Amino acid sequence: MTRDSLLKDQTLYVSVNKHPSLSSNQILIVSLLNEVGKGKSSCWYPYLMHLPHSYETLSTFGQFETQALQVDDAIWTAEKAALKAELDWKAAIALMEELKFKPQLLTLKAWLWASATISSRTLHIPWDNAGCLCPVGDLFNYAAPGEEPSNSEDSSSWNAPSLGVISLWKGDATEKLNAEQEQQVNGNAQRLTDGGYEEDVAAYCFYARRNYRKGEQVLLSYGTYTNLELLEHYGFLLNENSNDKAFIPLEPVIYSSCSWPKDSLFIQQNGKPSFALLSAVRLWATPTNQRRSVGHLAYSGCLLSAENEIIVMQWIAKKCDDVLKKFLTSIEEDKLLSYNIDKVQDFCTPMELKNALTAFRGEVFTFLEANGQLNREDAKLPFSSKTRRSVDRWKLAVQWRLRYKKTLLDCISYSSEMTDKFSSQINSPMRTK
Repeated sequence: MTRDSLLKDQTLYVSVNKHPSLSSNQILIVSLLNEVGKGKSSCWYPYLMHLPHSYETLSTFGQFETQALQVDDAIWTAEKAALKAELDWKAAIALMEELKFKPQLLTLKAWLWASATISSRTLHIPWDNAGCLCPVGDLFNYAAPGEEPSNSEDSSSWNAPSLGVISLWKGDATEKLNAEQEQQVNGNAQRLTDGGYEEDVAAYCFYARRNYRKGEQVLLSYGTYTNLELLEHYGFLLNENSNDKAFIPLEPVIYSSCSWPKDSLFIQQNGKPSFALLSAVRLWATPTNQRRSVGHLAYSGCLLSAENEIIVMQWIAKKCDDVLKKFLTSIEEDKLLSYNIDKVQDFCTPMELKNALTAFRGEVFTFLEANGQLNREDAKLPFSSKTRRSVDRWKLAVQWRLRYKKTLLDCISYSSEMTDKFSSQINSPMRTK
């Protein structure tokens, strides 16, 4: 399902051309809602009926769930995503009214659903940056690059990747794959890409990058994403994501005294400072009159001295500790909260939630108040579907901030180990001698 294929609807095509300021993404969202409005008369009806009814992308986060992220950068990202979605919706309302959309399809709620569908399910195509919706092809769950389970079989017994081909039509190209084309695509399988649009066969092709046993889930790498980016675009996160990162506040002089971009100065998911962060802090910890002479060493990743490394590690550990102390909840509290939210998620009422999470009365009461549940007389009745979705987003926010805090804690542990290591080198008899 592409913007081009949907614009074959003449009524839609004529109306869209009257609104040249709309982006490709906005047009695809409107086109998707237009198909939904057709109901069973749409040729896409069987596919549309199997799409999720709701999403947990950051643009759907309310104020409570956004604040539950606790980290300023994450809160800002969620607020920005929600604001952008609302502005895009307002800009497209005139077109949707012109198309005589049903009232329920004109709402911000409907727009957020369609926008999240496009954000979380589209695949890349070379001729339209809005991407395409690809039935069956969008069923693959995510595997972080380099994180797919490895096959225990010896590489000498590895067979050619399995191949899946799902046809797309661009313009009037409706030629089906024949035997010769299939053979050509199989030859391309040696590239070992997860998937991509194949111009020569006018189809989206997916390749298994390893042998899968019967019953195993086939995973697809969408690209390199942090957990916050996964939450923003797809509505989920990974407990172990090697591409995740945490940022800590740095002294302004650190930014000004190095040429590394700000987004490269981070703590890795395993708690180790990034190459650029170590380089920048090592240089900053060097006396000003010596920086020019050791700059080339710092930028190449070399240790400048044991004394310098101790200063660097102690400074980074203190920064991480300062950040952790400012949070409203601790790691242990977040672990317990996440566990209890999960436990009551499927059957909770306002009363059950209060009783189960008595240790977190402040946050629980804020949640109930935000969802109009705090003073309900029917507190023993189950939550509405809307409130349950808010619980789902709340849990994701707690899980995200927990992973962030664990990364900072791991960094403190790593920095302490490095400090002890270099301290022992300084104090060793051989060095003294």
